[in-house]
Amino acid sequence: MIPRTKLPDGETVPSLGQGTWMMAEDAEDRAAELAALRCGLDLGMTLIDTAEMYGEGAAEELVAEAIEGRRDEVFLVSKAYPWHASARELPLACARSLKRLETDRIDLYLLHWRGKVPLDETVAAMERLRDQGHIRHWGVSNFSVEDMDELMAAGGRRCAANQILYNLTRRGPEWDLLPLLEAQGIAAMAYSPVEQGRLARHPRLHRLGADLGLTAAQLALGWVLNRSGMIAIPKAGRVEHVRQNLRAVELGLPRDVVSELDSLFLAPSGPRPLEMI
Repeated sequence: MIPRTKLPDGETVPSLGQGTWMMAEDAEDRAAELAALRCGLDLGMTLIDTAEMYGEGAAEELVAEAIEGRRDEVFLVSKAYPWHASARELPLACARSLKRLETDRIDLYLLHWRGKVPLDETVAAMERLRDQGHIRHWGVSNFSVEDMDELMAAGGRRCAANQILYNLTRRGPEWDLLPLLEAQGIAAMAYSPVEQGRLARHPRLHRLGADLGLTAAQLALGWVLNRSGMIAIPKAGRVEHVRQNLRAVELGLPRDVVSELDSLFLAPSGPRPLEMI
């Protein structure tokens, strides 16, 4: 059973979802990627994250094909470029994403990263899309504590989520950003929870995981999911990889293993700039 994370309005979503960054970039991989996304849905990973940036819309088209006939099962997340965040451009960007996704609504629409458009203008544009039924929730991505403070001052009280880079080697958000999000009831979404696969090759993780019957990647993902209120969106382009991700959340991590990971990958001792990939 996949745990669920609560959004500010009380709706819950799977804590383990599916990412699509770097999917739909090679036609030879398409069948395997479609099979992986559909397998994820079958296993309960019904949150799918994509963006207009991914393959310049090709990933959204891939998602549309994967969820055909199953739209109502899916909590669909997409993201807009920061230069599309204005009152004029955001509705147009959203309409293009809706067309590529072959749906009439996006469940969570995010500003991909902070840009030059004033935040009060973006907030107002998001709220209009919400009022019109084109999106159900809106949020941000790659927003630091300072960005979040400015967002709240700009009227962003209905921000539902902040998608950030977070994994064993990127623990900076634990110092101030994650506590702020938790205090405000805003969901945190971790992208690249296995550091784009690099943690899968970490020798110490490999040895630790072997004692639990886990791969290094499963251990790294399990650590992210061990944090209450965290949503992880790993990319898995193969069915086998999807099933491995599910095992990471099903087993859970013993307390002594979490302690060992904390000693191996140290928590921040002070504020750090928010990292991005």
